[in-house]
Amino acid sequence: ISSNQAFDQFVSDHRWAVLTALRNGGAPVSSVVAYAREDDSLVISTPGGTFKRRLLEADGRCNLCVITNSEPFNFVAIEGKATIETQNIKASTIAVFENIADTGYEMPSDLDGWLTQQKRVILRVAVERVHGVIR
Repeated sequence: ISSNQAFDQFVSDHRWAVLTALRNGGAPVSSVVAYAREDDSLVISTPGGTFKRRLLEADGRCNLCVITNSEPFNFVAIEGKATIETQNIKASTIAVFENIADTGYEMPSDLDGWLTQQKRVILRVAVERVHGVIR
């Protein structure tokens, strides 16, 4: 993710981020998401009909700001391009659930049915620039 080892480790160690996408007119829209790391990209599972999916389909430019759960609120911001994956998303979805396992979120027992029912997609963020503050 980053040549800065502290930033790279921070992204691997955390699970929550604020995803910002752009409206057609250029105004930013943000939402909190869970993510997982897959090699040098980050993946987010979301229902297929979400606003963020539609925005990123129109313009893939985004910012993913990985945050801590407590003060001093360190962060690493990742600028990149998101692509929407609709096929073969089970492994990436499992990776997201594994990353948030200790937070009380459980993977559905019928994962295949859940993926179909919610028309889930994976937003895959390819990293272009990384910056942050770690105290």
